[in-house]
Amino acid sequence: MVVTQLFDTIAMSGSTSSQRYAQVALEQGIDSSSTGLTYSIPESLSDIAVGDRVIVPLGRRNEQVSGFVVELTHHSDIAHVKSIVGRDTHSISLTPDLVELARWISNYYCCPLGMVFSTMLPAAVKRGTGLITQLWVRRKPDIPAEITSKKAGHSKLQIAVLAVLDTMEKEGRTWGEIKRVADLAGARSVAPVKQLIAKGYLESRQTREIHADWGEEAPRLESARPNHVLTSSQAHAIQKLAASVHQGFSVHLLHGATGSGKTEVYLRVIEHLLQEYGKANSAGRKDSENSQPGAIVLVPEIALTPQTADRFVGRFPDVAVLHSGLSGAQRHEEWRRIREGRARIVVGARSAIFAPLPNLGVIIVDEEHESSFKQDQLPRYHARDVAVKRGQLLNIPVVLGSATPSLESYYNVTVRGSYHLLELPDRVAGLKLPAVEIIDMGQERRKRQGVHLMSLRLEQALQTTIDEGGQAMLMLNRRGYANYLACPDHRCGWMMGCKYCDAMMVYHKDARLPVGGLVRCHHCEAEQLLPPTCPNCGRRVTTFGLGTQRVEEELQRKLPSVRFIRMDSDAMRTGKDYQRSLEAFRNQKVDVLLGTQMIAKGLDFPNVRLVGVISGDTSLHLPDFRASERTFQLIAQVAGRAGRGDAATPGLVIVQTFKPDDAVIGLASRHDYVGFAKREIALRKEVNLPPCSRMARIVVRNTNQVTCHAEVKKLADQLAAANQAQGNHVRIRGPMPCPIARIADHFRQQIELFAPDAATMQRLLTAVRNAKALRSDNKMAVDVDPVSLL
Repeated sequence: MVVTQLFDTIAMSGSTSSQRYAQVALEQGIDSSSTGLTYSIPESLSDIAVGDRVIVPLGRRNEQVSGFVVELTHHSDIAHVKSIVGRDTHSISLTPDLVELARWISNYYCCPLGMVFSTMLPAAVKRGTGLITQLWVRRKPDIPAEITSKKAGHSKLQIAVLAVLDTMEKEGRTWGEIKRVADLAGARSVAPVKQLIAKGYLESRQTREIHADWGEEAPRLESARPNHVLTSSQAHAIQKLAASVHQGFSVHLLHGATGSGKTEVYLRVIEHLLQEYGKANSAGRKDSENSQPGAIVLVPEIALTPQTADRFVGRFPDVAVLHSGLSGAQRHEEWRRIREGRARIVVGARSAIFAPLPNLGVIIVDEEHESSFKQDQLPRYHARDVAVKRGQLLNIPVVLGSATPSLESYYNVTVRGSYHLLELPDRVAGLKLPAVEIIDMGQERRKRQGVHLMSLRLEQALQTTIDEGGQAMLMLNRRGYANYLACPDHRCGWMMGCKYCDAMMVYHKDARLPVGGLVRCHHCEAEQLLPPTCPNCGRRVTTFGLGTQRVEEELQRKLPSVRFIRMDSDAMRTGKDYQRSLEAFRNQKVDVLLGTQMIAKGLDFPNVRLVGVISGDTSLHLPDFRASERTFQLIAQVAGRAGRGDAATPGLVIVQTFKPDDAVIGLASRHDYVGFAKREIALRKEVNLPPCSRMARIVVRNTNQVTCHAEVKKLADQLAAANQAQGNHVRIRGPMPCPIARIADHFRQQIELFAPDAATMQRLLTAVRNAKALRSDNKMAVDVDPVSLL
C-alpha cells in the first residue's frame, strides 16, 4: 500500500529525458529535507533501487559519504546535479518497508532522516566486521580425470597436484589449503597450481564470508515442541491471533498473568504462519524464495534475550538473535542471514525491530510495557510504537504481550477501541499466583535495634526456603552501597553532591581501595575516592540509604552459608556475565539471585519459591507522573517470578515498604491490574496527562545558565506563535527547569507540550521544525511520547 508509493515517481508523464535521479538520505545530521538530496544515476548503476546504500559526493570538496536511496525519479528541478559514485563496497540494502518506516520515524520523532538510517543499520554491518575474502580453487567439473597424465602436457608436479586434489573434497580448497596441497605433491611453491589454472584445468573463485566466533553454544531449554496442554484461554488467544494473520493489519494486546503461557501463544502463532506457507507451497502457490514468511519477536532486556531465544531456537530452524551482547562479527553475520532470507525468525532487543526480513508476517512485542523499548538518544523512538507502524505499513498483525500492560496500550483497548484485547487470566498447569505479604518497615524499625534492610519475616522465609531446597530472588531497584554521604553533625548540614550535576553522589563499596570505595554520580558517571571526612568541619563522613551492595553485605553477614549472585549493571559488565549468572541460577548452583529491576521481568525459574522486594516504594514519589505505574509494574512483575514450578509448593512474595497503606502497593499485592489501570487512567484524565493526551518534551541545555534560559524562552515564544496560528489546540507548559536542572555541567530547561491527538502534535512540531526553530542536536532534544521526565 504505502510502500508501493515509493515507486510512483519513477515514470513522469511528459518527460522525454532518459536520465534518472535518486533522492539520497545521507547518514549524517543533515535535516534539510525529509526526502534527501538529489543525485543523478549513472548508466553503470541503472539497476539501482530504493533501499540501496550508495556513496555520493558532498560539498565543495566532493567528500565521499554514504547514504540510502529513498526515491527514484526521471525529473529534477536542479540545474547541475552531482552523480552517485557507486554502491557501497558491501552491497548493503534495506527492504522498501524499512525505507518508508525511516521516513515516518524522521517526521514523527523529529530526527534527520539519515540519522534514522544510521540507527537502522548496525555499525558492524557498515564496517564489514568479520568479513573475509577467500580464494577457492577446484578442478573444473567438465575436465575428465584420465587426462591427468604426461600425454596431456602436464609436468610431474602438476600431475601430482591433480592427484592430491582428487583425494580431497571436490567442493574446492581455500588458497591457504592449496599451499598444503602443493607441499603434499612435493612442490616447493604453488606455481604448479597457478599453471593448471592458466591451462584451464583448475578454476579459482573469490567468496566473501563472515567469520564470527560464537564459542560454546548456550544450552537449549527446548529441543522440540513440548507436550504442552493448552489452557482454554491460550487456545482461544491462539485461534484469534492465527485468524488475524490472514486479515491484514491489526494490533492485539495479550494481557496474561505472569506464568500464564504467553510465550507458548507466540510460538504457536508463528507455527501457524509457517504451516500456512507450507500448505500454499505444497499447493504450488509459491511465488519466490522471498515469499517465505518471517516473524520478529522483541524482548526488552539483554538478560531476557538468551532465555527467550532458546525457546524459539529449540522450536524453529533459522532463528537469528540480535542484542547488544553480540560481537561485531556476530551481529554482522546475523544481519546478513536475515537480509538474505536465511533466517526467518528474529529474536532481539529494541533495535531488532529494524531487522531487514524480506517477507515479514507478524511482529510480537513481549513485555510491551518496558521503558527500555524507548531509546534515549537520536532517534528517540519507542520500539513498541515503531512495531505497530511497521505492521501497518506491511498490513500484518502486531501482538503486544504483558502481565502489566502500559496504560497507553490498555487505553487503546478500553477507550479508543483501536486494539483488540486477549486475556490469559490463569497460570498454566494449575499453578496459582503467589501469596503476597506486605511488611511495614516503619514498625520493623521500632521493633529491632540497628539498621536492617531485610525484615525479620524476610530473613526467616529466606532461611526456610533455602533449607527446603528452594531458591529466592531479592529485588532492590537501586545499585551501589549507599545513596547519601553526609556529615553526622546536623548543624553542619554538609551532604555530598555531584560537582557537575544537581544530584547526590552514590557510594560504591570496594574493599580493594584503601579508603573503602568510590563515590559516583549515576547521571554523568563522574567519580572519585570516598572522602573520609567532612570538608567543612572535619568529622568522619557517614553513609546512609540503601543499594544492592548493602543488601549483599547484610546477606553475607546474616546468612553466611547461602550462595548468591548480585545482578546489576555494576556487577554485570557484558552479555556473557548475564548468561553465566542466569545459567548458574538455573542449574541451582546459586540459592539467591539479588538484583535490580533487570531480574523483575520475563525470567522463568521453576524452583523460585520466594521473592523479596527490599523497598517497594523506591520510585513511588519520583517527580514523574508515571511513578505509580512503574511501581505497580515492578512489584507485580517481580512477584510473578515466584511459584512457577509445582502447584504443591506455591510461591511467596514479601514486599517491604514504609507506605503499607498506599493504594498502588496494595493493588500490586493483590495482582489487580485492571483495578490499578482504571484508577490511574481516571487520575490522568483529570489533569489531561497521557494516555488521555499526547505529550512531547523539549529540553534545551547549555553550559551557560543565562544563554540556556534565553534560548528556551525564544523557542517557547515561537511554539506559542505557531500554536496560535493553528488554533491553540496544544497546551504548552514552560519554559521551566528540568527536575534535575544540571547534568554534566550543562544547565537544562524544558518545555512540555500536550495535544489531544498525535496529528495535532505533529502539525505544531512540523511547523516549528520547518521554520528552523526546532532541531535535534547536542543542545536541543525533542522527545515525542517521553517515558522519563527526569
